[in-house]
Amino acid sequence: MTDDPDRHAMKMAKKKAARDKIMATKTDEKGLIIVHTGKGKGKSSAAFGMIFRCIAHDMKCAVVQFIKGGMSTGERDLILSKFADTCAFHTMGEGFTWETQDKTRDTEMAQAAWAKAKELILDENNKMVLLDEINIALRYDYLDINEVVAFLRSEKPHMTHVVLTGRNAKDELIEIADLVTEMELVKHPFRSGIKAQIGVEF
Repeated sequence: MTDDPDRHAMKMAKKKAARDKIMATKTDEKGLIIVHTGKGKGKSSAAFGMIFRCIAHDMKCAVVQFIKGGMSTGERDLILSKFADTCAFHTMGEGFTWETQDKTRDTEMAQAAWAKAKELILDENNKMVLLDEINIALRYDYLDINEVVAFLRSEKPHMTHVVLTGRNAKDELIEIADLVTEMELVKHPFRSGIKAQIGVEF
């Protein structure tokens, strides 16, 4: 049963007044440290959504992929073909760790990706930098979490957003982040024998 129109209007007016009061106190701006983690699907997809928002606003941005190899993906192909002047795209990994099976090589590649990431973050023309799957590199100690945290704390330009994706985000990273989203796995078609599909996973 629905409320009568007058009662509903009064209720919404009260909600709006309360919301406006809260919003009036939110006046600061800063570059955010944003973490997408968890076992559920959508961590990179959500991050690329923000990258495409930046592109839509003609804001310079950049992507560094730490683990994924050079396979064709929709995001990568679209950015390289249509938006390379706005978004720098660097695929620095050689594939998932169970495919490469070479820790020394994976560590070297992760270190090179981190060097590129720092360069892009320090360039204040970039308003957002996505470090895709960096949490995997941190989980396997290809990178030093303390070094990453120290850099983000002390050297990231004040107005630059940095987005870090991947499962098993380290506690130290979560602690310094401004926004942390954990994707929860409820159902996944892979468990029903359905492979990764174009347009959904890549």
